[in-house]
Amino acid sequence: MQSAALAGSRSTRRGNGGNGSAATRLAPDRVFLQGPRAAQTAAGVQSCQGPPIPPAAPCHAEPPPPLPEDCMRLNPSFAGIALRSLLAVDLWASKRLGVCAAEGSAWGGARPLMKVVEVSGHGLPWLLGTAYGLCQSDSAATREVLLNLLFALLLDLVLVAVVKGLVKRRRPTHNKMDMFVTISVDKYSFPSGHATRAALVCRFVLHHLVLAVPLRVLVVLWALIVGISRVMLGRHNVTDVLFGLFLGYALYSVVEYCWLSPLSAPALFALWSS
Repeated sequence: MQSAALAGSRSTRRGNGGNGSAATRLAPDRVFLQGPRAAQTAAGVQSCQGPPIPPAAPCHAEPPPPLPEDCMRLNPSFAGIALRSLLAVDLWASKRLGVCAAEGSAWGGARPLMKVVEVSGHGLPWLLGTAYGLCQSDSAATREVLLNLLFALLLDLVLVAVVKGLVKRRRPTHNKMDMFVTISVDKYSFPSGHATRAALVCRFVLHHLVLAVPLRVLVVLWALIVGISRVMLGRHNVTDVLFGLFLGYALYSVVEYCWLSPLSAPALFALWSS
């Protein structure tokens, strides 16, 4: 009996010891801290987690911001690409054709001849020659033609100067600034005043002077040679000359529309006839 009681007490102690160890192992998971220690623990957890995340703002559909200028430059339009390609070809062709731009150029020996052609298309000889002929003329019909030619030359000078001042395109880099009688706007290149004047005078002469066929051909060739010489001397780019020829050809239509006659401008004819 005594031995059985001892065995029972030992088994009871073993059972209590096992339950106590299990309770000890589960205690950390089940312990709930209270008081100041619980507040310190909660503050430490919050500091590890960082500041609280504010609630997300409501999403509103907004238009995308405009592209910056740099991005727009990276995506040029077809017209911009075509224009830049045309300008690149123009500069390349003008430099290749400037064979008389200097004495050491490929055709440098022809430079003096090209400069004579340059003077023949300059505005000053044409203005002085027209004014002299107007003063010396005794025919009313001749004075009418010469007065309108003088009007055309002055209109050409003003229009070319205005366009050059607006566009402000510099002359080719291989040009030598040794031109005959220049003014301030002559530092610009677009359009070619010589080409404009040559086309204007050519069309004027062909319409108002009775010339034989060989002379008419020579007048046309003179206008073309004046335009070509501007590129060969390096004074202008190819597009400057082409636009100048077109502008001079169109300018004659304006002169014809505003034709001065004794009926439309009697004061001018009275001045010159006196």
